[in-house]
Amino acid sequence: SGRTHLEFSVPAAEAELLARRLGELDLPASWRLRRGRGVVTWKSTETVGTFLRMMGGGAALLELEARQVSRSVRGDLNRVINAESANLQRAVAATARQLQAIETLDADGRLARQPYVVRLVADARRDVPEATLTELAERLQVHRSAVQRALERIEKLAQTMNEVAWDG
Repeated sequence: SGRTHLEFSVPAAEAELLARRLGELDLPASWRLRRGRGVVTWKSTETVGTFLRMMGGGAALLELEARQVSRSVRGDLNRVINAESANLQRAVAATARQLQAIETLDADGRLARQPYVVRLVADARRDVPEATLTELAERLQVHRSAVQRALERIEKLAQTMNEVAWDG
């Protein structure tokens, strides 16, 4: 389940010699003494794979490579899931801000004084809060950038009013 690791347990006097000889075969290994025994170790997947190939350990090599592929796929999948989760969290936060801004502008009458497209986008956001900008644009038959600009305008207007309220 962890990283690739292969070790040889040999008599203490032979560990350094074995590590040196493996290095001469371009299979660099580290060695140490553990409980009176010599331990020669590889922690490099590439080195272990080369050794298994040289020794005719095809089945073990296939198992090693299958584990590497599985680990890589899991890592890639986790990265994608984390990115999607972060995107979803940002979208939910943005929608909450937009809905709050719409309510603020509607409550004080400023929303009614906005251009038609801004009012249209505000109504669509309230009707379908889970919709993406692209989905709102398709629903309204306008460009996505128009939806984005309208929502940015709504947030900015509401924020401006909130800043004025804090100053006053």
